[in-house]
Amino acid sequence: MKQPQQERKRKLGDRYDGWKIRGTDPFFKLIPHIMNKRNDAQVFFDEVIEINGLEKFIRKLRQETDMKDLGMLEVLMSAFVRMISQYPCVNRFVCGRNIYARNSIEFSFAIKKEMTLEAEETTIKIRFEPTDTLHDVWEKIHREVVENKRLDAENDTDVLARILSMCPTFLVRLIVFLADKLDHIGLMPKFIHEFSPFHTSVFITDMGSTGLGSVFHHIYNFGTCSVFCCLGKKGRKLKLNDEGKVVHARTLNLRFVVDERICDGYYYAVTIRDLLKLLKKPEALLAPDRKSGSA
Repeated sequence: MKQPQQERKRKLGDRYDGWKIRGTDPFFKLIPHIMNKRNDAQVFFDEVIEINGLEKFIRKLRQETDMKDLGMLEVLMSAFVRMISQYPCVNRFVCGRNIYARNSIEFSFAIKKEMTLEAEETTIKIRFEPTDTLHDVWEKIHREVVENKRLDAENDTDVLARILSMCPTFLVRLIVFLADKLDHIGLMPKFIHEFSPFHTSVFITDMGSTGLGSVFHHIYNFGTCSVFCCLGKKGRKLKLNDEGKVVHARTLNLRFVVDERICDGYYYAVTIRDLLKLLKKPEALLAPDRKSGSA
């Protein structure tokens, strides 16, 4: 499962955003033909984790480092980066009924410029390295969020969306149709991939910031995203401590929607289990990962 990372040369059938998986289980080669759309293959995971220690860890870093606005989202994304570096099969995607290993780690998430009904929403996509620490992840997110929260800011995704919105409906349908078909054969223009939040390793949404619980958010047929994760609002539960006394524990609900075609259920289970372990002992995220795997 965890093998040394190897340099790869592009072969016939590979794409600019990933290489074709060869020599996999014959059944997995058939699955994309049986379930040819991503929403045919959605699987749902629901996890509730205790966050007393995680909140204490975040408060300490806010006080002792420059990460003054560090939050759950940044820690979760850092844990995802570590998870993908160690279990790279969850960074695969299906396109054109073939399975590919993505050659980068990219996360998409939406933010509101202001927490008002009238404020605009924008989507950010950030690329990470397998060795990124929590501070590296926070720094990249912080830089992008600060830049995109300016009321006059407009990123490349916003520009492309605004241009398309000014086109007649038939033209928008034609452009999206052609982009999708070209994507299926690996010939979609690279600039669309760079702007598209749907071509990403993980799409994350934070419902907790709105005061609501988490939802099972669908994954999109357009693009290559195989994992969607939603954070809900924080809660409480009763539990027995080591002394046998009933105490309150702070909790956070995480819900995942994943594409079952990219790896088997056991691989997903182990991956999510280790992700939750990282969130219980987040100190490991402060140092770079040296055990990245091979997809």
